[in-house]
Amino acid sequence: MTARVYLDWNATTPLRPEARAAMAAAWDLAGNPSSVHAEGREARRLVEAARAATAAAVGALPRNVVFTSSGTEANALALAPGLRNGARGPVGRLLISAIEHASVLAGGRFAPGAVSKITVTKSGVIDLDDLRRHLVSGPPALVSIMAANNETGALQPVREAAGIVHEAGGLLHVDAIQAFGKIPFNISAIGADLATLSAHKIGGPKGVGALVVAEGLGALVPLLRGGGQELGRRAGTENVAGIAGFGAAVEAAIVARDAEAARIGLLRSRLERGLRQSEGLTLFSEEVARLPNTTLFTAPGLKAETAVIGFDLEGIAVSSGSACSSGKVQPSHVLQAMGFAAQMAQGAVRLSLGWSTSEADIDCCLEAWRKLSGALLRGERRNTA
Repeated sequence: MTARVYLDWNATTPLRPEARAAMAAAWDLAGNPSSVHAEGREARRLVEAARAATAAAVGALPRNVVFTSSGTEANALALAPGLRNGARGPVGRLLISAIEHASVLAGGRFAPGAVSKITVTKSGVIDLDDLRRHLVSGPPALVSIMAANNETGALQPVREAAGIVHEAGGLLHVDAIQAFGKIPFNISAIGADLATLSAHKIGGPKGVGALVVAEGLGALVPLLRGGGQELGRRAGTENVAGIAGFGAAVEAAIVARDAEAARIGLLRSRLERGLRQSEGLTLFSEEVARLPNTTLFTAPGLKAETAVIGFDLEGIAVSSGSACSSGKVQPSHVLQAMGFAAQMAQGAVRLSLGWSTSEADIDCCLEAWRKLSGALLRGERRNTA
């Protein structure tokens, strides 16, 4: 059987060997990390080692890393009215960019009337002038902006946004799930007050995430109550094996990050040179800084669901956008926010690369695209004949 080509790394990544080994060791532990006996202390040691590794990777203190069940839960934990930073008043409203992940677009625990959207440019980058306009009046705001978009890969100006938000007396939450492990991300250097991470985007297991808070931020408003775990910020016995795998994946990803970004960036250039040979093809956000591994494109008459199936039949896994929207045949909300028509937004295909992607994989993808685009062109000719 011919080996398949996996080009859907922004949806999820294969489990790293380091994470698998760490999890296997943790599965044999009998202790609860909240117990004081030797077995419990060993489980606690694994959790705290992963916490320290995660904190070091993002420039935070270990005590400010809260483990959760997912990035979605971490976002929901962060997006709560009443958060405050020092002498600033509690946030009473939420501002989010129009291209956020579905878990942020849902508004967390803010009332629907307290949530407003910030516009983005045609290139898929947040409009900082619109952010300023939203911050001029009203109570202090919590602003949520992703570090990198999961569909286009476009990097967002989070450092500049932090200065604008803080000057207005607000707080900044950064969804760093797609950026973390692919490009440098440091919560202190950026000036973010909260940041969310997810294990399965960097080679860790599914079902583990983290919320990182800046030093000095006021108490979080827990989603889950009834236990003292995570310093009272997230009740429930910790997923020791999952957290251990997360920590191991963090260490492996950070060590390889810069070299892999350069290698993958060259592969992405090879991919996009090949795609550009198709007449009328559009590469979204190509004019701005993007994650080195992400390409979102469309072509005249292309239907994303048809293309995804076509690639799959050729042995190549790709997607039509966010994995959290899979199974829903609808236009990309990201592209619509960027000002593209629904028909174009419904025809976008995302290719995302990772550490096992090779030149041969790229060539296989381009060959499959030539077949698919050729069939598309023949269909157009029949329709116009």
